[in-house]
Amino acid sequence: MAERIIKQLIDDLDGNDIDEGFGQKVEFSYQGTDYTIDLRDSNVDRLEKALKPYIEAAQKIGVARKTRKGSGTPNAASGSGRSKEQLQAIRDWAVKNGFEVAPRGRIKAEVIDAFDAAH
Repeated sequence: MAERIIKQLIDDLDGNDIDEGFGQKVEFSYQGTDYTIDLRDSNVDRLEKALKPYIEAAQKIGVARKTRKGSGTPNAASGSGRSKEQLQAIRDWAVKNGFEVAPRGRIKAEVIDAFDAAH
């Protein structure tokens, strides 16, 4: 007896089927949380159009990092998974807001949490 298994991707936004080759998995981050969504090409276009003015006005603070295969953790030098630029921004903010931070090395979790809460 033969068996055929069919894998069908579904658009996470509108619930429609995604025909093979006409959709993609979109990864993005917002407020320190990473997201992934499967979208048909038309919904990818809508998302990009909606985000365009914000991306153009925003300051880029790093480039997206791919995760190490199978680990789920970013390829970053720090345990926080943040770029050097992000860590420097946290240090600068912490000093201006009365936290004691070393110019190098690990930043205490309390400081990072306070920074995240403030932003």
